[in-house]
Amino acid sequence: MANYIIIGGDQKEYGPITADDMRQWIAEGRLNEHSQIKAEGAAEFRPLGTFPEFAAAFSAGDSTPDAPSSYTSATDLSQLDYELDMGSCITHGWELVKNNFGLLFVVTLVVMLIEGAIGGLGSIPMIGPVFTIANLIIAGPLMGGLYYVILQTGRGESAEVGDVFAGFRKAFAQLFLGHLVPALLAGLCLIPFVIVFVMTLMPLMVNGKLDPDQVRAMSGLSVAILAATAVICAIPVIYLKTCWAFTLPLVIDKGMDFWTAMGASRKMVSKHWWRVFGVMVLIGLLNIAGFCACCVGVLFTMPIGFAALMFAYETIFSEEPPA
Repeated sequence: MANYIIIGGDQKEYGPITADDMRQWIAEGRLNEHSQIKAEGAAEFRPLGTFPEFAAAFSAGDSTPDAPSSYTSATDLSQLDYELDMGSCITHGWELVKNNFGLLFVVTLVVMLIEGAIGGLGSIPMIGPVFTIANLIIAGPLMGGLYYVILQTGRGESAEVGDVFAGFRKAFAQLFLGHLVPALLAGLCLIPFVIVFVMTLMPLMVNGKLDPDQVRAMSGLSVAILAATAVICAIPVIYLKTCWAFTLPLVIDKGMDFWTAMGASRKMVSKHWWRVFGVMVLIGLLNIAGFCACCVGVLFTMPIGFAALMFAYETIFSEEPPA
């Protein structure tokens, strides 16, 4: 009986596994027609759907490749664990962008241009708030589409520039809420800082405006209290933003509703929070380096950062057994 090697969602090779195991994984939704497979001893990987011996398994499962795979309730996240190498995330992100530069560069540029244009219009008096609200509405679906393209590309599946708008047709409401609700909940942590900020500056106002002389004369104690409050409030914000980093990918990729995705992301990230945070710090430093390169460098570092984050996502939420 022939055995097979597969490329998992984390771009690692697994196997060999038997044909019966392959059929079981197809039935469980862990493999689809676009999964990259090769028979043991073969030279090249090719889509699983091109193997005639598995055609019956797909017919029985009524597979729909264009739909997001559902992360079933049978999956107990508490039983899953992972090893996340921070450096490997950046390395794999670079490799994915290097091998698919045109597509990933363009989709990232499209997202940046849309966000930048709407953000700029948001500063226009009178009509600015309309564009600010519009940006709030489209940000989640737009980012979901970007993640979708990167995930499809990383898995060797079909993807094109137009798929950056996939979030609007696949899960618009859930992606919108998946962006809005975590932002609002994290924002609540800043309320103490806002209160202290207002209480500190109110005495420094003259005729409704801050008096520069009064600001310069602020006591060291006031500055220290303001700074300490900012740091204290920033800690839970950073913690929560890291915990919910994979909310949008889970919505667009696994078909979760936003609340379930937030919980799943938090549960898995919490197992190795510092490593996930380390990946996000490395991505941030990478983008800072891009900005320092006459700002245009960020056009090249941002795709790498997004790809690195999606590699971390694949590693964390992969249900495939280790090689």
